[in-house]
Amino acid sequence: MNPSSLSYREKIIELVEPVIESEKMELVDVECPKGKTRWMVRIYIDKEGGVSLDDCAMISGEVGDLLDVNEIPPGSYSLEISSPGLDRPLARDKDFIRYAGQIIKIRVAEKIEGKKNLKGRLVELIEKEGEKIVVINVEGKVYNIPRSMIVKTNLQYEF
Repeated sequence: MNPSSLSYREKIIELVEPVIESEKMELVDVECPKGKTRWMVRIYIDKEGGVSLDDCAMISGEVGDLLDVNEIPPGSYSLEISSPGLDRPLARDKDFIRYAGQIIKIRVAEKIEGKKNLKGRLVELIEKEGEKIVVINVEGKVYNIPRSMIVKTNLQYEF
């Protein structure tokens, strides 16, 4: 992710989270990649019982107006509002706390014991020496993974 898309992501979160929360929904994640000709703004929302197509349409209208007025991102963009789905991304500290005990899949930037992808049970999120650490149990082996090393984390649905 380039630095400008990261800063736009943070600005979008600041702008849209109060609107989404005012509608009794939760902002799950925001992605803001730059395409060849335009930005793509993907906003994942959720609520108790799941989100409907009407929920997504309503939030799209409110958020679209807010982004346009604030010109974030600059220029043309496409806006997608959707449910996080069964493989919900875990992007914020509160997600790691809320879903402790669940099965997750983590992709890391640098290999850990020869692997870039780890799947196991999320134990907890801790803070150690000023750094956030995700603790995951993979088939009986516990890994402490710094948040700064994590590229992506998703819940894994258990059947």
